Amino acid sequence: MRPLLALPIASLAVACVSEHGPLTNRMAQSGTGYLVRAARQPVSWQPWGREAFALAARLDRPVLLYVGADECRWCAVMDREVYGSAALGAMIDSLFVPVRVDRDERPDVAQRYQAAVQLLAGLRGYPLTVFLTPDGSAFFGGTYFPADDPVTGRGFRQLLPEVARSYREHRRFVDQHAALVRELALTRGVVSHGVLHPQQLAAEIGAVRDAMAAAARSGTALGSFVHTQAVALLLVAYARSNAAADLAAARAALDLMVDSGGVAQASPAAGVRDDPPGLVRAGLVRDLAAAWAVTGERRYRDAARELVRFLARELQAGDRAVFADREAYAIGAVLEAAATVDDSASGARALAALDTLLKRAYSPSRGARHAARGGSAVRGLLQDQVQVAGACLAAYGATGKRRYLAVARDLAGIVDRDYADPLGGYFDAASSDPTASSLADRTKPVLDDLLPGANAWAARMLLQLADLTGERTYRRRAEAALEAFASAIPGEGMRASNYLIAAQDVLAAR
Repeated sequence: MRPLLALPIASLAVACVSEHGPLTNRMAQSGTGYLVRAARQPVSWQPWGREAFALAARLDRPVLLYVGADECRWCAVMDREVYGSAALGAMIDSLFVPVRVDRDERPDVAQRYQAAVQLLAGLRGYPLTVFLTPDGSAFFGGTYFPADDPVTGRGFRQLLPEVARSYREHRRFVDQHAALVRELALTRGVVSHGVLHPQQLAAEIGAVRDAMAAAARSGTALGSFVHTQAVALLLVAYARSNAAADLAAARAALDLMVDSGGVAQASPAAGVRDDPPGLVRAGLVRDLAAAWAVTGERRYRDAARELVRFLARELQAGDRAVFADREAYAIGAVLEAAATVDDSASGARALAALDTLLKRAYSPSRGARHAARGGSAVRGLLQDQVQVAGACLAAYGATGKRRYLAVARDLAGIVDRDYADPLGGYFDAASSDPTASSLADRTKPVLDDLLPGANAWAARMLLQLADLTGERTYRRRAEAALEAFASAIPGEGMRASNYLIAAQDVLAAR
């Protein structure tokens, strides 16, 4: 998709830098270590919330939104080179209201503005650097920006005064541009009902197969989470159809990922994006276990055992931030892989981690909170509910203990009660974000990114419940969710992998 036209930013603009005014750095009391560490920066970072946007409206300034994460190389570079500069900090504070967000604490905010940056600049990845109107609408942005680049004018030292001047002198255009970005971003997430057709499904799987085969032949780095999900799709497709081409493409990509530096230490750093290494490894261990199951090749079993033990030990590390969605995905991956390769010790560790997560983050009839530790006030998201439910179903499959099935059923009910859209699909959050007026619209994520698409995983969870309980209501809900997005999936390629896996299940049962 081509990015939207750039704003009319004057190339030689110069702005006067005044004192910091009413701004002070408020990161010291944040809910994550990543944000707390920013309290030492000479930028008056504000937390995500209504106060920051109200301040921007009162000062009539744009918001500089920065979304970063611990496991992001270019975030660390930008923090050091840009936000560690006292001169740039003073410039930011004089022209903008700076707001800092931890991607992992607020994945809903990150996904919303990642969509905006893709529209504005044609870019994906982190960090996100987005300039917003005081109602939260994006009008300019990108990912990483250097501190200084006088040749191209894309350094922060050149860009900041130009963006601020454009906001002042071309306000009507800025507002119209921001409204258009918002409308396009929401339109892309609108439910697009359709019917699941076997031929269309086969064509989409073929497109993923061809893309993965081409990447493997060219030696392209295959280190992202989305790549692991594409391998999973091809292995499922092979198990159903026995098509040799699906298996060949899956094996070529899987072998390339495994051989990139050792299974346990395999990292997405060689890939296109800075995906969290733990999530990439969790996706990879599922692939290895599935490859062992469909091929019987011991090298896949041995690699899966090595990685599942590594991940099981990581789950017991007590010095890390724990978010329910990511933790549950990793737990579910370890449980499934451990059962497949007969590693009861790793399975026991994963069960212990799940019990701890449920104790800290789950309440019956209220669902899963996003942050299992720390002082974050973020409420539960759709991804939290479906990932915790998925982990519980993996635990039920491994142990037969009905308490895990009961939790999964409770979470499925909460998803239907609090997240369902009457027009189809499930919203990312139970209620609208009250931070700014433009954030009143919730989104319905279905495509894979740093985790499986939440609507796709919801469908997979509901299909599992239908098989385990014999209750057809679950299957009907899964089919309805998949059909809600059927017309929007063609052409999405690898990012539709989990959707295509669930759709295969539905069609196979008809």
